[in-house]
Amino acid sequence: MNMKLSFRWYGKDDPVSLEYISQIPGMRSIVSAVYEVKPGEVWPEESLAKMKEECEANHLVFDVVESIPVHENIKLGRGDVDHLLDVYCENIRRCAKYGIKCVTYNFMPVFDWTRTQLDKKAEDGSTSLVMYWEQMRGLDPLKDDIHLPGWDSSYTQDEVRELINAYGAIGEEGLWSNLEKFLKKVIPVAEECGVRMAIHPDDPPYPIFGLPRIITCEENLDRFLKIVDSPANSLCFCIGSLGCAASNDVVKMVRKYAEMDRIAFMHLRNVKLMDDGSFEESGHLSSCGSIDVYEVVKALAENHFDGYVRPDHGRMIWGETGKPGYGLFDRALGATYINGLFEAAEKAVKK
Repeated sequence: MNMKLSFRWYGKDDPVSLEYISQIPGMRSIVSAVYEVKPGEVWPEESLAKMKEECEANHLVFDVVESIPVHENIKLGRGDVDHLLDVYCENIRRCAKYGIKCVTYNFMPVFDWTRTQLDKKAEDGSTSLVMYWEQMRGLDPLKDDIHLPGWDSSYTQDEVRELINAYGAIGEEGLWSNLEKFLKKVIPVAEECGVRMAIHPDDPPYPIFGLPRIITCEENLDRFLKIVDSPANSLCFCIGSLGCAASNDVVKMVRKYAEMDRIAFMHLRNVKLMDDGSFEESGHLSSCGSIDVYEVVKALAENHFDGYVRPDHGRMIWGETGKPGYGLFDRALGATYINGLFEAAEKAVKK
């Protein structure tokens, strides 16, 4: 197959072992990071070397990093931003030295993703991540102490309030301006190193609590890609994140950006949209949710996509416990489904 099948692994603390991951048919790459280092600090080379060695011992390749986190001061364009950008570039160089070809990151203010529940039980007994607007109603992080899934627990409530006010002051255009500075500094380094930077869309792709969000829709992805017109400045196209907004035609968007060769990494998962804009994460199968996963894969195959693909969040099934969304069983089922879709779609293209 052209695409490179990958699997996210959280290192030594992950209850899912590399040995088990390597037993999934067609599995090639491990997606991981140096999780013990805070944003804005340099990654130790020995950590990267050890991860590379562990993956190779299990016949897997460590060549995708998800993520090198972007420090809030870079997003806000304040304080020690120039030093932080230098550190970020050094981390790209170090990753490249140990064989990394793709680095994922996001430019979401304060928190990477938002859900209201991590263990919503379905009729079949499986559990998954959901976001229900009725559970968000009336919450105000500027007045209330809020602890939502996906929020960085290292921030105090006072720090969250300060950040929300700071982002409110710069707004969307301020965030765009700081993203432009980031890209113009980082992408030339990535080009030199043979690394593709892949921005992850906002999850969900609309403002939460008034925070600006900009990697949300086709118009904004077009704007992002034009800032630095280079294959090193690409997308981590997560159909589950962009697919949370009914206004996003993810099949059309995948086809467009695959034709442009500006997708470095695909996150494949499905979501079930509700009438009020709420959503539930579902099984990967097209019929389980609101996204036609087959049509997405077909668009990739028709454009000879050879980037990285991973089954994204899975449900918890068969009594498995562990990190919500990141168990072995349902993601392995997702990987197998992805294998089948790609085999059929790529064979159809060859005919």
